[in-house]
Amino acid sequence: RPRPRPRARPARGMDPAGLTLKLLLVGDSAVGKSSLLRRFADGAFEPCLKPTIGIDFKVKKVVVDGHAVQLAIWDTAGQERFRTLTPSYYRGAQGVVLVYDVTRKDTFAGLESWLNELDLYTSKSNTVKMLVGNKTDKPDREVERKEGLQFARKRSLLFIETSAKTRDGVQHAFEELVIKILQTPSLCDKSTQKQRVQLMESPAQQHKSLCGAYCPLT
Repeated sequence: RPRPRPRARPARGMDPAGLTLKLLLVGDSAVGKSSLLRRFADGAFEPCLKPTIGIDFKVKKVVVDGHAVQLAIWDTAGQERFRTLTPSYYRGAQGVVLVYDVTRKDTFAGLESWLNELDLYTSKSNTVKMLVGNKTDKPDREVERKEGLQFARKRSLLFIETSAKTRDGVQHAFEELVIKILQTPSLCDKSTQKQRVQLMESPAQQHKSLCGAYCPLT
């Protein structure tokens, strides 16, 4: 049975209408970071996206009890020759999505180096981090869900598996990340009333909750 979705508790005195959260997508090349961003921000999927050069950027609005909140989402290049461009973009990020490809064990093994880089460059020590195992639609899985879950628990990361192609888990992943940020006192100071974060989408875009695949760390 899916677990009840956690409720966000935004900061005292915070004006949700004027709130912008900076989110980053990081991970090895070709794990599907750009595809996840396009699916979430534009509702689209392209099977043959070119590698990101440097940084891509999109803005997505979410709703907190009827108040608009902007997500500024930065998609970073996973290729080594572009990695020197990314450190400055880590600064000020409230949330980071670490993506690996469940069909490529090497991208899972590379997560430690990405986490070390995050620890080095993020200016907020309590930045909320979510681990995402992408491409679950593919049959040739090399990383089992329990491996991702164990890694996430060990490193105190949120965890979910997704498919940018089928959109499974994509909406839910970003939603839970935002909720956790709003529940983090030093990112959004002190809480007042309980407020539910709900991503803006048309009824046609609504799909079943994937709470069962989500690992909240309380």
